[in-house]
Amino acid sequence: MGINLQAKTDYSFLFSGMGTTGTYGSGTSSWLSDYASIKNGSYGKLMKAYYGKNSSDSVKKLAQNTEVNRNQKTALSETAKAYTKVQSTTDALKESADALLAKGKDSLFAKDRQDQDKIYSAVNAFVQDYNQVLSAADDVDNNTIANRVDSMVNTTSVNAKLLGQVGITINQDNTLSLDKEAFLKADMSRVESLFGSTGSYGYSVSASASMINYNADYALSKADTYTFNGSYNSAYNTGALFNSYF
Repeated sequence: MGINLQAKTDYSFLFSGMGTTGTYGSGTSSWLSDYASIKNGSYGKLMKAYYGKNSSDSVKKLAQNTEVNRNQKTALSETAKAYTKVQSTTDALKESADALLAKGKDSLFAKDRQDQDKIYSAVNAFVQDYNQVLSAADDVDNNTIANRVDSMVNTTSVNAKLLGQVGITINQDNTLSLDKEAFLKADMSRVESLFGSTGSYGYSVSASASMINYNADYALSKADTYTFNGSYNSAYNTGALFNSYF
């Protein structure tokens, strides 16, 4: 079987539709790896050697493992996306918690300009972001992150009674629900004590979000196939490895 790779072939078609896979999608990384090996000629050498009459067992084994390697990259890519989601959701939770902790001109609880609707919106954002963190954490297999999330959930459980006084209830799956009507009828000083002061429940959740975020960062940074941000570190150069067989 003959294989003829034209040096000036336009490979742009390989990149069509990549935008739909997302920044860390497996499609982009896989195509770039294939493109690298095609562009430098090593893929052509591999295929010619594989189908040649005198092809070595080592070359055949390398070719046969190509699909396995691709599947492994896909799995790693999915893991990276899961950790990236933990990063983004904890960033959002810390931001919403810190908005409630703001002081001075940015304080939502300043007596001279207190607006219940704005406070409700801020607490509602906190509740939604809290729930998103729980969902994202469920998708990663990491004991440290699981322990951090459990600690945050326990902190919430300890404050269940106080949260209930401002319309926030804990569901069976540990997510939170906010009753707007009950919240707007609540004493805003209780809301402030829960979310607006150092050492408060909101302060503790902000700290937990920071730690979970740090652990997700670390899990990504220590993976050999990924950079700190979850993108491929050296997969683009894998095509050159084929050259060592010829």
